[in-house]
Amino acid sequence: MQKLLAYPLTVIYYLCFGLTLVIFHPILWISKNLFGYKALKKSVDILQFFLLRCLNILGTRFTFTNPYQIDTNQPLIIVSNHQSMYDISPILWYMRKHHPKFISKVELGKGIPSVSYNLRHGGSVLIDRKNPRQSITAIKEFSERVNENNWAAVIFPEGTRSKNGVPKKFQKRGLLTLFKEIPSATVVPISINNSWKTLRYGKFPMGIGTHMTFTVHKPVKIATFTDKEFLINEIEAVIKNNIHP
Repeated sequence: MQKLLAYPLTVIYYLCFGLTLVIFHPILWISKNLFGYKALKKSVDILQFFLLRCLNILGTRFTFTNPYQIDTNQPLIIVSNHQSMYDISPILWYMRKHHPKFISKVELGKGIPSVSYNLRHGGSVLIDRKNPRQSITAIKEFSERVNENNWAAVIFPEGTRSKNGVPKKFQKRGLLTLFKEIPSATVVPISINNSWKTLRYGKFPMGIGTHMTFTVHKPVKIATFTDKEFLINEIEAVIKNNIHP
């Protein structure tokens, strides 16, 4: 019965989702080209609000738990597990005061209204997974921007999303590069649960009634650890211990 109900709700969702992206694409372009980064950032924040409302059509709920007062006058590295594309908007919205910027695959840099434009012009970085040398160079340049502007770099160290909620082993190279290039940063671990259920049947129909939870764990200063691989192992353990597939 739930899957049957998911069909009409998914149609309505995709109509609203697509319309939202199409409407906001020129808004983002105007904001960036006429008013600069601050206007673009504000427009992107509003876009995320509406994208979350689109997911509400499917009965999706969000709980974002962050008991910590995190200083905005410092660069952050947000490290999280990855379960679906729907991990992104909640992080952008609920962590918006920290200016989250993503390390994304190069394929997302074109073809998606609003999303591709923001990835190209909003401060994120696009990497070619098939070209490790290009990826490391791009991440280094990205790190400079994050450091200079006190932004938050968001990285999903698993590399690809978990389709059933079971976390994959963290890949360390990207994190080690960020740690090296932004040594003054604070690491903010986040555990995501149930995001994968939005795609439990695939892209059509989508899962309905999902309660997505985001749990922010105690921030850690990179500078307090001399062994960066040990730090990554600690972060991975904290994140995975709070994932419940």
